[in-house]
Order: sequence, then structure tokens, then C-alpha cells
Amino acid sequence: MPRLILVRHGQSQWNLENRFTGWWDVDLTEKGEAEAKAAGALLAAKGLLPTVAFTSLQTRAIRTLHLALEAAGRVWIPETKDWHLNERHYGGLTGLDKAQTAAKHGEDQVRIWRRSFDIPPPPQEAGSEFDLAADVRYAGIAIPNTESLKDTIARVLPYYESAIVPQLQAGETVIIAAHGNSLRALVKHLSGISDDEITGLEIPTGQPIVYELDQGMAATDRYYLSEC
Repeated sequence: MPRLILVRHGQSQWNLENRFTGWWDVDLTEKGEAEAKAAGALLAAKGLLPTVAFTSLQTRAIRTLHLALEAAGRVWIPETKDWHLNERHYGGLTGLDKAQTAAKHGEDQVRIWRRSFDIPPPPQEAGSEFDLAADVRYAGIAIPNTESLKDTIARVLPYYESAIVPQLQAGETVIIAAHGNSLRALVKHLSGISDDEITGLEIPTGQPIVYELDQGMAATDRYYLSEC
């Protein structure tokens, strides 16, 4: 039966600093690197070895994938990077300290921006400090200026169906190293979680989540690899 492994990137520098990150490119901390290596070591220890890999265009996810595959002895497997697996775009909140933002706008408003299903944060202004228009990795891509979780799902799921499902149907063991919200989109789809419930789902960093799938790509089981 096909297996899908989801890994949220290890702790990033802005996770540590409690800042909104979104599409901005931030590297892993030493703790994040250790989390990624531990994820790969766990895959090897459990004998769950991926044969195909997918990740976003963001350094923290790419390096998590590479460190995990190195620890698992699988650096040679085919790998695809795609912006559809990027984190949710936090718009005008990008780069802001979460506590300071709550003090300025109120905790209730920030909670809506962070956790509502379909209400995005304020849009990012063109030419602002964290504008990615000049980033060559996104050349030719219509970069969003903000996204809700609903918006993120709308780009993640079609990519999953078109690029990742065929690999699973071919019998590959697929690993996806991505982000809290892009993985939340997949978990919502695969586990049939409601719009209201998915906003409260926390996906821990560096902890492989395994989906056992049937031939119709329906999930028959979901578990954290560390708990099996």
C-alpha cells in the first residue's frame, strides 16, 4: 500500500524569534537542524525509507529534507521543489513580532488573522521590506500579497493531486518536507477534517507523520512515526 510521510521543517530563526515568516526565506536554527536529523534517523530506525521527495522553494524546508534524507541514507532519491508547497503568505504581517502585533492590534484580531479559515491578514504592500517581486526563484509566478488557510489549500491540493498522487499510485513512498499551513492543507484533505477544526490543528516541527493509503488514495491510517 502507498505511504506518505509529512515532515514540518525544523525550528527556524523566526520561529525562535516569534515572528511571522510566511514566504520570507529564513534558515533553520541549530535546534531545527537537530530536529531534521532526528526525523531522518527515526525513518531509518523504523525502516520507513522514502523513495521520492517533494519540498517547497524555501530554505528551511529544503534543508530539513536534505538533513533528514542524509540521516536516513537516502540523499540520492528523486527530489522536486515547488512553490505550491510554500508556507501560507502572511501578507503585511511578514517579519512582525507576534507579541508586539497582538499588543498593537489586539489578541482577538491577531487570532483571527492567524487562525481563521478564510480571513487573510492585511495585504503586503508592493516594494515593502519583505516584497519578493525581485526574488529570482519566483520569476513568472503570481506571488500572493496575503493568504488565508483557504487560499493556501486552494494551491496545495491541486498540486498534490497532479504531481504527488501519481507517484503514490506508482507505489512510491513519498516524503514531503514543508510548512505548518501547507501540511495542514494536506492533513485536512486526507483526514477529512472540517474547516473549523483544521485551524486548531498543530503540526509539530521535525516529527514525521505517516499516512497509510489504499489504492484509491484514501487514508486508512495516520500516525506519528515516533509513536508506533
